[in-house]
Amino acid sequence: EQIAPVMQDTDVEPLYSLLSYAPTGAQRRAINEISADLCPKNGNMTTKPMSRIIVGDVGSGKTLCATASAYIACKNGFQCALMCPTEILAFQHYEDLFPIFEGLGITCELLTGSTPAKAKREILARLKSGKTQFVIGTHALIQANVEFDNLGLAITDEQHRFGAMQRAKLSEKNKAVHTLVMSATPIPRTLSFMMYGDLDISLIDEMPPGRKRVSTYV
Repeated sequence: EQIAPVMQDTDVEPLYSLLSYAPTGAQRRAINEISADLCPKNGNMTTKPMSRIIVGDVGSGKTLCATASAYIACKNGFQCALMCPTEILAFQHYEDLFPIFEGLGITCELLTGSTPAKAKREILARLKSGKTQFVIGTHALIQANVEFDNLGLAITDEQHRFGAMQRAKLSEKNKAVHTLVMSATPIPRTLSFMMYGDLDISLIDEMPPGRKRVSTYV
């Protein structure tokens, strides 16, 4: 049985203080659920690694939940990787999150297929040594030459655009890794149990103020 990377209860208020908005109740609930997975209160060292999916409409704020989970992992001395299906999305996340993590004193880098060879070698060296705490990237993150010093959390955005083996490759970068995946694809409840039976589900059912309603059609 895998022993999960055990983390200490971590105050996320320093992260919230750098935001230009207040998290919604649904976001706080999801973050609390993630925190409970990452930071078991009973100190049980044999806890299984987290395996959780965040489900919510486009614009509901899933990324903040992932950001908070990455913050908790990094503050506990672990590395975190966020894998995106496209370079555009990876770059958008990096642009948004780099200044936040820089303000929190956490090193954040971007690794994609188009990263220049010299820069890629330097990033790979920093990941292996542990100097880079949080890396955002594409499929480039699951290449064999990508090694981590102490990966504790693997996050996959738009998980439906990756194969199961691809998602697993990221988690296999260390012996036991907490896993968080995100999806905006609406799936009926019964079918979701079939698809996500091995995942705990956090549902973000509240939109931030000012967001337009999302309509889904079949």
